Amino acid sequence: MDNIKEEFISTLSHEIRTPLTSIKGFSKTMLDNWDNLDDNQKKKFLNIIVEQSQRLINLVENVLNVSKIDSGANDAVLKKIDTVSAINAAIAMVKMNYKDFDFVFTICSKEPVLADFNKLQQVLINLLDNAAKYSKDSKKIEINLKNDKNNAIISIKNFGISIDEKYFDKIFDKFFRIDTYIKSSAQGSGLGLYITKHLLDLMGGKIEVSSSKSPNYCEFRVHLPLYEVESAIKEALKAKL
Repeated sequence: MDNIKEEFISTLSHEIRTPLTSIKGFSKTMLDNWDNLDDNQKKKFLNIIVEQSQRLINLVENVLNVSKIDSGANDAVLKKIDTVSAINAAIAMVKMNYKDFDFVFTICSKEPVLADFNKLQQVLINLLDNAAKYSKDSKKIEINLKNDKNNAIISIKNFGISIDEKYFDKIFDKFFRIDTYIKSSAQGSGLGLYITKHLLDLMGGKIEVSSSKSPNYCEFRVHLPLYEVESAIKEALKAKL
């Protein structure tokens, strides 16, 4: 545990230092060379500053979320959520940072779920951002919405990397990152999937992963209770009382 904490502090320090260095560097460049920069250059530098600032905000939010999880807090407000609209909103958010990516959303069901909207958005954005982060070669993400008897199933699939089956459980552990291409190809704190799993736990959902090297892909599947099913169960329980 001490080794994990030490690695996390090291990773966190790096994650903070990198965006701060970019923000400071590009801000100083603009201040020192304002009159010599054209509008396109200024816009480019400002966009980098905004992106790196958002990266810092995301990191702080992840640390705060971990603190809430570790304290056992449960502030989930479950209500009827339009699943299609929630997924489209998350895709729109992530696509802002991956404008040249193709997000293919296939809708096989439109039934609402019982969930906390903000937490569901965080789950979807985490998974979509991860998928895009590790799909820079293919630039294609497939999203599928369907349902079984009791649950909506949201799958998010990328074609950039695969994950060895021996890591399927470990990737949801706090601070865990795979010491391979996955770790070297994209920066991260090892908190995203840990938070995602616990947010789903709070909403009565679950997450699964599958992967293959031929063809090369990784797919995460989110299961959430359908609103009508949960309502029927509650009504049945009330009737018995």
